[in-house]
Amino acid sequence: MPPSDTSASPTGEPTPQGWAVGLGFRPGTSSERILDALREVLGDKPIAYLATIDRRAEELGDAAAGLGVSVRAFTAAELARVDVPNPSARTDDALGTASVAEAAALLAADGPLVIPKRTVDGIVIAAALAPKSPLT
Repeated sequence: MPPSDTSASPTGEPTPQGWAVGLGFRPGTSSERILDALREVLGDKPIAYLATIDRRAEELGDAAAGLGVSVRAFTAAELARVDVPNPSARTDDALGTASVAEAAALLAADGPLVIPKRTVDGIVIAAALAPKSPLT
């Protein structure tokens, strides 16, 4: 799932450079579990960034390195300002933001949320079109 350059689809429409993928997960989640969950949700879609709350960003390092992408981190206050389709009162109580995955994907992409949050093996994943994508 490495990032890719913009190219044309068979219909001639430009395709995105990649997806900004927001993740929410518990401390100590292995990079192998994260990568497996990403594959399940995104298949072979190209990833431009991984994004999460600042206190989990370092834990994404190995997964990001394996994908050849960077990690974008946001504070709970930054995430809390984002309007998301699937807020969670439980997440808000625990972290001070009603969303990590969807809000982080939206902030990293500055584009539309295309894959709403989905939980795989305890890892919450959401994806938005990456910045500077011709589709945003």
